Amino acid sequence: MKIQHERIIQLPKIADGRGNLSIIEQMEQIPFAISRAYWIYDVPGGFSRGEHAYKQNQEFIVALSGSFDVELDNGTEKNIYHLNRSYMGVYVPQGTWRRMTNFSTNSLALVLASNPFDADDYILNYEEFLLWKQGKIVTTHSPNVPVQSADVTLFSQSILPHVHRLPSVFDCSLCQLVRHHDPEGNLTFVYENVHVPFPINRVFYSYDIPGGEDRGAHAHKQCHQFIIAASGSFEVVLDDGVNKRTVMLNRPFWALHVPPGIWASEQGFSSGSICLVLASHAYNEDDYLRNYASFIAYRQSNDKHL
Repeated sequence: MKIQHERIIQLPKIADGRGNLSIIEQMEQIPFAISRAYWIYDVPGGFSRGEHAYKQNQEFIVALSGSFDVELDNGTEKNIYHLNRSYMGVYVPQGTWRRMTNFSTNSLALVLASNPFDADDYILNYEEFLLWKQGKIVTTHSPNVPVQSADVTLFSQSILPHVHRLPSVFDCSLCQLVRHHDPEGNLTFVYENVHVPFPINRVFYSYDIPGGEDRGAHAHKQCHQFIIAASGSFEVVLDDGVNKRTVMLNRPFWALHVPPGIWASEQGFSSGSICLVLASHAYNEDDYLRNYASFIAYRQSNDKHL
């Protein structure tokens, strides 16, 4: 396996008068497959979080809003990375001691992880970390690791391969996610194929959106989406060609699952909103239906064959 090194990674930034958009695809912008995603919010200004190392897990950390520092230590060298741009992130390899500190007020941190949560993968004591790096000890699990258990399954995975009709707007599910309260900030997490009913192949987010602006207005043929108002609020208007439904998103621990075949648009963004989307497929322009008349024709054509 190729050894990866910590580094800043610049993400694509698609500028638009309706707000900017950045994309993270597994094994493209980041050097690992995404197993888990979590975001940290409501961190009091100046606080620190996450002083530990992983033996196996790799991470990619982005400041979706505000700013904070990520301090990394590989056992021989220490570096500090200041994150304050939504299109820049830091890659944290396995076996790296990391600390997130100097959070500005209203900061929002997105973390993508390569592995499911495993308490035994954590090293929480710095002296133990140094000894582990030297191969002198095998660390044991500490009971003080923050829990991210995935023992609650929100979806049946069987909904993906056995759909016998195109979904309707009533198949779009609004889901309350886990929210861990902490004096140092709240945390919400999702696992692919557990809280999210599909593998997470791509993550993208819209930011710098002018208040009251609209975005989206398209459908997918195959791609599932999980839409979250990571900051601020907006409405998602859903359309299956017959029925319409509007869903308000205004909490970072609520998500809307939009299956393929649904025309969706986001509207009425509040100032400072961030629309975070977890997607089942890598970007493929052929999967998009961007013209509403073409969308209706697609629905009608597929309904005839189902």
